[in-house]
Amino acid sequence: MSTSQYQLTSSFIGNEAIVGEGDYFQAFAPGTSEQLTDEFSNVSSEQANLAVEKAADAFAVYTKLQASQRADFLDAIASEIEALGDALIERAVLESGLPTARLSGERGRTTGQLRMFAKLIREGSWVDARINPALPDRQPLPRPDLRRMLVPLGPVVVFGASNFPLAFSVAGGDTASALAAGCPVVFKAHPSHPGTSSLVGQAITAAAQKTGMPDGVFSLLHADNTVAQELVAHPAIKAVGFTGSRAGGLALLKIANERPEPIPVYAEMSAVNPVVVLPGAIQENAVKVAEGLAASVTLGVGQFCTNPGLVFLLDSPQTELFLETVAEKIRASAPATMLNAGICQNYQRGIQHNRVIPGVHVLAESEVEANEDKTEGRPTILTTTAPFFLCSPSLSEEIFGPSSVIIVCKTEAELADCLQTLDGQLTATLYATSAEISQSSFDWVSLLQAKVGRLLFGGYPTGVEVSEAMTHGGPFPATTDGGRSTSVGTGAILRFVRPFTYQSFPDALLPLALQDANPLGIWRNVDGVMTK
Repeated sequence: MSTSQYQLTSSFIGNEAIVGEGDYFQAFAPGTSEQLTDEFSNVSSEQANLAVEKAADAFAVYTKLQASQRADFLDAIASEIEALGDALIERAVLESGLPTARLSGERGRTTGQLRMFAKLIREGSWVDARINPALPDRQPLPRPDLRRMLVPLGPVVVFGASNFPLAFSVAGGDTASALAAGCPVVFKAHPSHPGTSSLVGQAITAAAQKTGMPDGVFSLLHADNTVAQELVAHPAIKAVGFTGSRAGGLALLKIANERPEPIPVYAEMSAVNPVVVLPGAIQENAVKVAEGLAASVTLGVGQFCTNPGLVFLLDSPQTELFLETVAEKIRASAPATMLNAGICQNYQRGIQHNRVIPGVHVLAESEVEANEDKTEGRPTILTTTAPFFLCSPSLSEEIFGPSSVIIVCKTEAELADCLQTLDGQLTATLYATSAEISQSSFDWVSLLQAKVGRLLFGGYPTGVEVSEAMTHGGPFPATTDGGRSTSVGTGAILRFVRPFTYQSFPDALLPLALQDANPLGIWRNVDGVMTK
């Protein structure tokens, strides 16, 4: 399929492909530092407003559809994305600089999570149905019939992420979970991959039409920052999904909080994902742990929100071997193309800033110079000690790219002091033996649990499994909601619903999930007992 047909008609308001009335722009190929020939156009405020109005109209219909119908829609989206074939991957490679194999895997992740949510809502128990039948003879007061379940919030605005053109983009986890919950989606495309976004937008639109979804259940908009902010402020929008920078997430949160009706903003922002390495772990296998660190730091040119940006090493006889192994692997790692010029420039500025901080040293960097014409990031590892780290707050800030800072601590008390200073994070990793954990005077597990949404015992956090048990979130400022939700896994659906109770309703007027006969056959809590 040729992508040339998306020239100018790059946005979708409901089922209609439209030409944006705003500024024109072109996509950029970071691998070659060239502008691509396709022209795109941002939508106007009026066009964005129309998309939201359509979403509000669609919500009245979409929320009343049976879960099986919404599941068919999600499955159809997955099939339509797959039907795009090589054109989708080729365009994503051009716009992101990511390799074909990575993007093929990301497409599989995208379609897989769509089908995962389809399976979840077909089974149906996720609505958390709770029933307290009436007790008219209860003394001293009768109890009315009470029936509670989760219901969708309403239209949702979702912002695409730069580092995942597919899995955290147009048909990614935010869109999939919102549509599964029963919420129409107005999607604001990321300007780094407009052609990729338009292709997937067409796939979703085709799926909506084939499965009879209401017009407006999904819209794709290319928009500038002003229009994006207007989307968040629109009174018909009931929640926001965002993955990106701290500055961007906080700006959206401010707008949402200043509305006459504040709404939730589920923004995944910066994280440095600390790794704690105790002596027992590297005594058992210093080389393996060090090699794993170097591989995780450089994976995907370090452009993962779970990249291990800080490593706390408790000094031991194996410390030098660990550091030497990390240095060897980093020196042998080649620079690679980053997602766009802005990200590459920010990475270079961050490394330059940190390497001149007193007490900070360059442990190793790639032996190959980065090619600036290809927006390449050069793998770099810095080192310091606990006292210098504690005096340098900027070392705790995320540098998005293939780098990490190793902090060598002399005592457990120094290590604990360092960890206490950290902000909320998406993940933390603990390398230790069971004996070290149980015999230490510090409760490392509890200390780290208070800081993160996911704690690993060994391994590295750069793989985020899409599954029922995954938590991808964390205390502020890793996310804006204080780590009470996840953006990956089936639990992500809970961000876009609210609890609702029907009191003393006739059985025939209740949703199927709450009717006496339980026609859906789901698990329900009836007077405190889980039953079908």
